[in-house]
Order: sequence, then C-alpha cells, then structure tokens
Amino acid sequence: MSHLPLAGKTGVIFGVANKRSIAWAIAQAWHEAGAKLIFNYQGERLKDNVEELAATFGADTAIHPCDVSSDEQIDSFFGEVKKTTDRIDLLLHSVAFAPREALSGEFVQTTRQAFSIAHDISAYSLVGLSRAALPFMEKNGGSIIAMSYLGAARVVPHYNVMGVAKASLEASVRYLASDLGQRKIRVNAISAGPMNTLAARGVSGLGEMLKHYEAHAPLRRNVELSELGATGLFLASDGAAAITGQTLYVDSGFSVMAM
Repeated sequence: MSHLPLAGKTGVIFGVANKRSIAWAIAQAWHEAGAKLIFNYQGERLKDNVEELAATFGADTAIHPCDVSSDEQIDSFFGEVKKTTDRIDLLLHSVAFAPREALSGEFVQTTRQAFSIAHDISAYSLVGLSRAALPFMEKNGGSIIAMSYLGAARVVPHYNVMGVAKASLEASVRYLASDLGQRKIRVNAISAGPMNTLAARGVSGLGEMLKHYEAHAPLRRNVELSELGATGLFLASDGAAAITGQTLYVDSGFSVMAM
C-alpha cells in the first residue's frame, strides 16, 4: 500500500495562471502526495503557461479550456474529464475576478456590472463547478476547497467589491457543505494572507499591504506559497475528514489582531 496520502485520487484544479499562483502551490502538494490532476485554463492567453506547468507532472496530464462564467464551458470541461475518468476526489476553486476600476477608489462607486461580474466569477462559479463535479464524487465522497481572503470579513482598502464577493464565496462554502455533507463531500475555504500573485496585483496598494502584514502579524512575516500548498494538502487528506464548512485562516495570525 502506498504511503502517499492522496495516492489513487484524482483532482481538478481551477485557477492556475503561472508558477506564482496559489493554485499551482496546492497542485504541487497534491501531485507530490500522489494525486492525478486535471487542469483548466481560462482563454488562449493562459493556455501556454498552464500547459507548460502541467507537463512537469507528466506528458499525459490533461488540461481543458473552461471559462467558469459559462455553464456551457463548465459542462464541456467535465464532459472531457468523463472521457478518462468517472471519479473526482478533489476540486480546487482558485478563481476570482473584478474589473480593475472596481479595485480602487470608493466601494460606493461600484457599478452594477462590476458587482455582477465579481460575484459571478468569484462566488457563483464555486456553485456551478461543485454541481458539475457532483456525479464524479457521489460514490466515494470528496473534498472541495475554495480560496478566500480576509477582505470577506473586514474592510481592506481598495479590495472593495472583491471583499463582498469573497463574503458570498464563504457563505456559499457553508451552504454547499450543508448540502453535500451527507454525500461524504467536504467543502472548505482557505483564507490566505496577501500574496504577490497575478490576481493580487490588480488590487491597489499590494506592496504596502505586504509590508503591513509583515510588521503586524503575530509571526512577523508573510505567508509562503508552500505553506498554502501544505494547507491545501491537509484539507484534501483524511486528516481533515471531520472538517467542513470552515474558512481556515493561513495568514501568519494577522486575522486575530485588532490593532
């Protein structure tokens, strides 16, 4: 019997953009723990990046296009997955987007369109992907993990509508956990400290935010990508078998501080 904690399991990864992505850190941890992985890519612009990274896990590592704002593309993605496996054990949702102009200035100036886009891509997509993955998970159960941030619970300058969308995401995690628990499917979120990722660079003041966390978090440092990978592995493993509906803060303790 393999000693690898995810040996024999299959995971789908949504949200890898490049090697600095949180999704890639978790993918690496899952791969090293024995899981076979399948990736999405969002548009031709990111295809080469994802293809190159996925190939490091083996030439047969599958990648398929999927724009999570499209039900048709979600159905098409899982249709491609079904051609090679009828089982998914793990799903990572590391997808978020809001128009750049909504991530600066005042939240009160958020347009209806920006609000709708942010919630559709950053929150509703978790529901859509979970529903599509359900037939693959119903027999053996599974673990679904979403990525959040402290802006869901507190006001973070310039995070604006993305914070509101992340609050919706965290609520969706709880409702999905309630729906799917009897099917042995666990749903959790990781609330990561700020990271210098492609997505985070869209938020004004990222550099100042990183410095502030380093100065004020109890551990007096920022989080490493490898630590987020380790947390993703824990939530995917049997060690987290009784954990569902939770948002787990991985932020060097910053979230416990008042001042």
